[in-house]
Amino acid sequence: MEEINVLVVDDSAFMRQLITSLLGQDPRIRIVGTARNGKECLEKIKLLQPDCVILDIEMPVLNGLETLKIIMEQSPLPVIIFSSTTKEGAENTFLAFQYGAYDFIAKPAGQHPDEITKVKNELIEKVLASQRANISGLQTRKVQGSIFIEKQEKDDLSAKRNKIVFIGTSTGGPRALQEVIPKLPEDLEAPVLIVQHMPAGFTKSLAERLDSFSRLRVKEAENGEILQNGTVYIAPGGFHLKVRRVGFSLAAQLDQSPPVFGHRPSVDVLLSSACSLTDYKKMVVIMTGMGADGAKGLAALKKTGNVVALAESEKTAVIYGMPRAAVATGCVDEVVDLDLIAERIVKKL
Repeated sequence: MEEINVLVVDDSAFMRQLITSLLGQDPRIRIVGTARNGKECLEKIKLLQPDCVILDIEMPVLNGLETLKIIMEQSPLPVIIFSSTTKEGAENTFLAFQYGAYDFIAKPAGQHPDEITKVKNELIEKVLASQRANISGLQTRKVQGSIFIEKQEKDDLSAKRNKIVFIGTSTGGPRALQEVIPKLPEDLEAPVLIVQHMPAGFTKSLAERLDSFSRLRVKEAENGEILQNGTVYIAPGGFHLKVRRVGFSLAAQLDQSPPVFGHRPSVDVLLSSACSLTDYKKMVVIMTGMGADGAKGLAALKKTGNVVALAESEKTAVIYGMPRAAVATGCVDEVVDLDLIAERIVKKL
């Protein structure tokens, strides 16, 4: 593998030095330069031709959001946002996704060695994966669907059946969700449960953002709440989301049991928890993301019967890792371009 050339952009000298030091520990990564603001960043992109940019948002002269817009218009490449976990930081991160950011990393809250090590591993993993990013998808993808999908007429048996929808996604997921969720009809006859790999704080902002332009209600899942049709529940960062029966209803269950293959929340955990729902029609959608989360859970769930599984196509996925792994199980019924996923959910539910 050729060296990946990275440009580090942050107005903090400490952060520039920290990122440079952490990435420099991997021989596959080479820091070709640093910049203190967006203006310097744009100049150095032209001069140094990096393969990937680590970009801060709050900077003088030209901030990260405006810089990102120009990068994606003039010289598109993978941009990883380095963002704080404050409410403002989370909101800015979602604007960055709208403008074409590839991924993000939460800035460490302090200088504790454990926090720094966690950031190091995440930085290296995401920089390496950025070379497989579908940049054309980031440029052309709509932020939210403009075409509202009407509810399909169902036969009497299908209309009376209990139904539930599960969606799993990671890298590229926030933008993908903004393409799918707003298209779904408000009278969708199923609850929708989502696992999006994100740290605590960001999932709440994601839920609020999706809720603001969706017909469905979108919220962070709360432990013990009864699941309602026409409501979307997003697993909070740092918690596994599961479903459990409460009488004749289903409830959300949150816990902080150990991460599964590094993920908490985990798509595998969510899908595995639904294996007892043999009287439900279950829809599983696996979208863009690194790794294979969701594949094992899908394979286990499919054995219980009454499962329809969709995977996002390689053509539209920012990273085809999770959909590829799902398809490899042989349990996926249809591979679908992102802009058609909402339609398929409504049609096949």
